Amino acid sequence: MPNTVRDVHANNANVQVGDRISIYQTDRCLADLRTTDPRIDKKRIEDTKGGLLYGAYSWILTNDEFLKWRDGESRLLWIKGDPGKGKTMLLCGIIDELYPMTKLNDKDTPALLSYFFCQATDALINNATSVLCGLIFLMVKQQPALISHIREKYDEAGGKLFEGPNAWWTPAEIFENILQDPHLSPSYLIVDALDECIDYLQLVKLIIKRSSISRVKWIVSSRNWPDIEESLDDTEFKLTFLLNLMQCQSL
Repeated sequence: MPNTVRDVHANNANVQVGDRISIYQTDRCLADLRTTDPRIDKKRIEDTKGGLLYGAYSWILTNDEFLKWRDGESRLLWIKGDPGKGKTMLLCGIIDELYPMTKLNDKDTPALLSYFFCQATDALINNATSVLCGLIFLMVKQQPALISHIREKYDEAGGKLFEGPNAWWTPAEIFENILQDPHLSPSYLIVDALDECIDYLQLVKLIIKRSSISRVKWIVSSRNWPDIEESLDDTEFKLTFLLNLMQCQSL
């Protein structure tokens, strides 16, 4: 009997050590994945622009195209407009509107919300790899079981997984595996300023490739560039919204 008791205690101790190691490895994995925290980026952007006012974006919440995207079968909403039209603050407002019904606000709610703000002048957030890593980071923070898609590769390569010649291809594969995970919660994915991403067409192609997944809804914003429009024209279930002068005056 004493040996049995000692064995039980030893096994429990081993399990606890194993759990601590696993938690540590997961934390390291997320730390290496993360180039920025989009939640902090959002706050910085809003503070820099003097704050986000509800009246500046509330009109979009009753807009037909937005409602079709939110409530209907449409899975991709492209918000386009010239520089200075208020696209970024509009997306900040949409994020605030979606936030209460997602796990970012309450872990017991069914949906995920992940987003990323591209900025051409910052090398950490102006490339497609960083966009994917940022989206994955927030998705895993809300649905921790998704970490398995990263750990499968990370446990072999470590932090170098997101560096070198495969810096795009590896996160892209991980991201696609997450989107195809049958246990993925319904997800809202938002990317602001595609045109400020140096390899934006690479990112657009991936979005198009997986835009048919019914439990994932996308919003992307960019300038009204022909090559982006041409690429997105291949997307089924797409809606387009062009910011005009009258709308901009309310932003």
